[in-house]
Parts: sequence; structure tokens; C-alpha cells
Amino acid sequence: MPRPIAEHAAYTLLRLVDLLIPKLRRVALRNFELACPELPDAERPRRVNECFRSLARVLTAVAKFPDINHSNVHHWIRYEGYEHFENALKRGKGVIFATGHLGNWELSAFAHALMSQPMSFVVRPLDNPLLDSLATRLRQMSGNEVIGRNDILRPILRALHANRAVGILADQNVAQGKGVFVNFFGRKACVDSGLARLAARTGAAVIPGFAVWSPAEHRFILKFYPPLEITGDEIQDTQLVQSALERAIREYPDQWLWIHRRWKTRPSGEPPLYV
Repeated sequence: MPRPIAEHAAYTLLRLVDLLIPKLRRVALRNFELACPELPDAERPRRVNECFRSLARVLTAVAKFPDINHSNVHHWIRYEGYEHFENALKRGKGVIFATGHLGNWELSAFAHALMSQPMSFVVRPLDNPLLDSLATRLRQMSGNEVIGRNDILRPILRALHANRAVGILADQNVAQGKGVFVNFFGRKACVDSGLARLAARTGAAVIPGFAVWSPAEHRFILKFYPPLEITGDEIQDTQLVQSALERAIREYPDQWLWIHRRWKTRPSGEPPLYV
């Protein structure tokens, strides 16, 4: 399909999923209530629709990966803040992209390999092995390395030692006992602190980066923000990363994956936030 038709088809499919699985919309509406209490009730459904539209652009890009190459990638995406990545590489200790499910996280890594250099990134394997195999093949078509969460430390250290970039999605809920609690949109969220520990251990630069959609240009902008100042304190550095993610989400609220139960894990003694 031509790209505009493909995006429309993907959005139509996701709206069908929205109707068949109403829990997704309930979670998104609840997240807006938790994170953006100032947002008028009447505005929240529109924001959820935009969340699905953003996800449709992600699916369309993944489907088009076989057709995206060095000659046409700039029709899909451009850089902003690339100098932060260049300067970080000069340190020679690798770069950790602290990113999340904002904008087009799949295209950001795929396109970076074509526009700059291949990178590695950590993903949770899909439950369906056939779909996981397909996703891995598509993700690696531009030269990237996919690192499954079952064995991540050695390949990450190897990539950073070679002064390569490693992308880590840092905006998902983790179970109690597997993370630490820090503030996220004014509420305690359970976060995997592995990114902060890894940065402190290796000395790698930590750069927040997101591929956000520009309606004016009708393409994505891969924005690299200035490196975070890692202190070596696990809690403080984890909070630093989450605060950077929150700022980016507030900048582009229609493009975050609001259907994820981000505040599912609660500190001991606190009631659940989702029903």
C-alpha cells in the first residue's frame, strides 16, 4: 500500500482492537487522570484516539522496513541534536539511548543504523515465537543487533566496549522486587534501575532520544537531548532518566503509549490504581 493508505489501514485496525478490547481505552483514560489531572474530561478521549493514531504510524513503519534504505530514509525521518551523539562518541565509552514508547521507537533505531551507524537495543521477546522471529528479522534489516531480555548484560557490555550505541526502553512498569520506586508524573512508579547501574559501571554517556512525529513535515524527527549527568547514585540517576522521559512525554503527549499500566506496581500498603 502507499504510505498514507497504509497508515489509514493500520489506524482502522487499531480502532477495531480498541472496540474489541475496551480495557485498553480504560487504562489510557485512567493514565490521563493520574498523570494529567488538569486535562478536561472531554479532552481525554481525543488524546486516546491520538495515541492509537501514533501507534498506527509505528506499525506502518515496521511494515515498510523492507522498503526503507539509505536512499529514502530521509523521507521518513531526520535528526535534531545529532551533535550530542557525536560528542558522546568522542568519550570512547559507548552511548546508552534512554528512550521509551514515545513517537516511533521502532523507526528510531532502524533509521539510526541507516543514517549513522548500527546500534544494539534491548527488547522483550514477543510471546508468539513466529511473530517474535518476524519482528527480529525486520528490526535487524538495517544492521542493528536485537538483544533479548533473557540475556542482556554481555551483549550490552560488548557493544559499549566497542563504543557503539545501545537503546533501552525505560518507561515500562516492573514488578515489585525487580525495580525501585521513583517519581513519574508526580506519582511513585516502579522502574528498572539497570540503566542507571549500567551507566555508572561503564561510564557510557546517557542520551535521551525519541523519534517524534512532525505533522508539519509529515515525517519523524529523531531528537537527541543533551547527555544526562550520571552521579553513580542508583536512585538519583534512575530519577534523572525518568524525569527526562516525563519531559519528553509532556512535550509530545499525543505520542506516548498511554494504554500501558505504568503505575500498576504500588509501594507496600498502597491500594491499586487500576481496577
